[in-house]
Amino acid sequence: MKTKPLIIALLAIAVMPMSAQQLFTLEDLNFGGTNYHNLRPKNMFLTWWGDQLMYQDVEESGILDAKGHKTPVFTLDELNFLLTASHDVDKREFRSALNATYPYPDQPVVLLKNRRIQMLYNWKTKAGWVQTLEGAAVTKWSPASKALAYKKADHQLYIRDADDRERQLTTDGSSDIVYGEAVHRNEFGIDEGLFWSPDGQRLAFYRMDQSMVTDYPQVNIDPRIAEAEPDKYPMAGMASHTVTVGVYNLTTGKTVYLKTPLPPTISDNDGNSPIEPTPVYFTDPTPVYFTNIAFTPDSKHILMFELNRDQNDCRLKSYDAETGNYEYQLCRETSEKYVEPMHPVLFLPWDKNCFILQSQKDGYNHLYLYSIKGECIKQLTSGPWVVMDVLGFNEQQQAVIIASNEKHPLQRNLYAVSLKDGKRTPIDNGEGVHRGVLSASGQSLYDKWSTPTQPNNIDLVKVNARRPTPGTRLLTAPDPWQNYIVPQYDSGSIKAADGVTDLYWRMVKPADFDAQKKYPTVVYVYGGPHAHNIDASWHWASRSWETYMAQKGYIVFILDNRGSENRGRDFEQATFRQLGQTEMQDQMKGVEYLKSLPYVDADRLGVHGWSFGGFMTISLMTNYPDVFKVGVAGGPVIDWKWYEVMYGERYMDTPQQNPDGYAKTSLITKAKNLKGRLQIIIGYNDPTVVPQHALSFLKACAEAGTQPDFYVYPGEGHNMRGHNSVHLHERITRYFDDFLK
Repeated sequence: MKTKPLIIALLAIAVMPMSAQQLFTLEDLNFGGTNYHNLRPKNMFLTWWGDQLMYQDVEESGILDAKGHKTPVFTLDELNFLLTASHDVDKREFRSALNATYPYPDQPVVLLKNRRIQMLYNWKTKAGWVQTLEGAAVTKWSPASKALAYKKADHQLYIRDADDRERQLTTDGSSDIVYGEAVHRNEFGIDEGLFWSPDGQRLAFYRMDQSMVTDYPQVNIDPRIAEAEPDKYPMAGMASHTVTVGVYNLTTGKTVYLKTPLPPTISDNDGNSPIEPTPVYFTDPTPVYFTNIAFTPDSKHILMFELNRDQNDCRLKSYDAETGNYEYQLCRETSEKYVEPMHPVLFLPWDKNCFILQSQKDGYNHLYLYSIKGECIKQLTSGPWVVMDVLGFNEQQQAVIIASNEKHPLQRNLYAVSLKDGKRTPIDNGEGVHRGVLSASGQSLYDKWSTPTQPNNIDLVKVNARRPTPGTRLLTAPDPWQNYIVPQYDSGSIKAADGVTDLYWRMVKPADFDAQKKYPTVVYVYGGPHAHNIDASWHWASRSWETYMAQKGYIVFILDNRGSENRGRDFEQATFRQLGQTEMQDQMKGVEYLKSLPYVDADRLGVHGWSFGGFMTISLMTNYPDVFKVGVAGGPVIDWKWYEVMYGERYMDTPQQNPDGYAKTSLITKAKNLKGRLQIIIGYNDPTVVPQHALSFLKACAEAGTQPDFYVYPGEGHNMRGHNSVHLHERITRYFDDFLK
């Protein structure tokens, strides 16, 4: 891809006459559709056994060489025969080898599991080791000790050791006291709550007390008389849960808790009651967020980031894993806005006293080399680009392998970074979007990549930290849409509302696009943090619904405004304390660009988005009521005071700290401005953007005399699952057909 300020790549993908080709349906395009998987680009399921590449098929798994030749090492039939011959587990057979893993680089052993058991199978000796999983949820297994940590339906935390014996770790677990799960509503990079030490002898786990958090009254309508099924939902500025970190010693059978700062004191106005009646408002700035837990290589210490509730003071601290005692602070990062610790530290395989830390403190996410004592030895990467991921290390060449958008903001490319001199050596071909997976030693990786014109390629690459090494092609996927009438996909850039910053867009046009005609145009928007819509992957990362709309005669336009991800700290934090405002300004620059195009019908502009995009949809329709004729808002935030603590307070502070910002961004007072046709769609049991948002806006519209439409999916959460997604996108499409086309 050429890296010019304005990228315009017109892709007319039509290799057969249109008369001989098929039209898409939502069953073809939507992930819940009956034909969706047949129209996905061809892929290979791969993993590593040490440095040996392994393939994973449904019925078997085995060695894959550089020429693509397969040598099976086990089949499901032989594993299931072993199970039925040696255990009374005839109903526990394995049904797929796609989730096979090879946990020991130097042993011919594969790990396979289903909902009831997991088996370690040695394909040389044909022997198997079985561990019970039945009744276990939220599991975490240690290859070192073969111990399994898990929860049960009774809310308690357990460990099953290598001899398949069960130990109960807790007794006070409940819906209020939650063990071993992700905490802080999955913010700060948290996606799990169980952490094994490298030697497998210690288990760190989260304990979350949410008894003081308000219950949001969700309802289950399936019983004859509907039943209450409340969610714990801490809203911005109100009481949040408190978290502690326990460490269980498998050898001694004892648990200690890290001696972290005390949680905030919750008291009523006279200070006499330990828990104030709802609502409880947060006032104590004591650090409460614990994230990115990492054991030291010797398993004796735990390094953990601690972030104050205001989220502007982040400290990396060390604790003794044996006693739970606080040891010392390794580093600290502060900000006038907010700090976002998203990644645990990574220790160097060849130097257990040094680790890699990721930070945006210079304006972009980059890597820093630290000593175990907290000395910043040096900054490893720098520049006006973002380290998007750390894949791992190549110990032989003492390099860290990263993915970054150094080449271009829309690309994702792989590099080996030498820890000796910081030299970055490209690993891939410099095009498109690449996702690599390293072997155990880091000397090889398989690289799945695509470009706007290529749906999927897989290369096997030898990692060289000094010079690029061409990869061996394992797969070149054919275009799965070659028998269909395919739209045109363009991408380019415009300037943001600040007149300086480049913003990137995607446009999808009908296959028979005629520049002499005028087309109804829909702006698809998300616009929020930690997401982007446009990159240099297949069709510029276009969503399948856009293809469906283009086929029906629409133009669809998507713009990544300031506030979205992978463009650096200042780009992302431009929206601080005023969510939606800067984003709208940028989106309206996109509308200005659309109006400059002779084939865009400015009298038939629509807008659609989900979640933050639903908030943006209603924001645009009520702040610019004469611009957008039709909108569909899914799961929209209406007022940030009803959103959850961690996300809401990071970007908006609390309602008490920022009353003007909350008032300015609330859509309740904008209900009177609605002119166009607006449909709001929600999941009836949404635990993320609770129904109070949409219902409050509908109430405000009734009071103001404006007329939105409303549709709800009972039993669904924030997004529609399975075939309901097909139904949803047909409903969205029909709304534009009825009122925009």
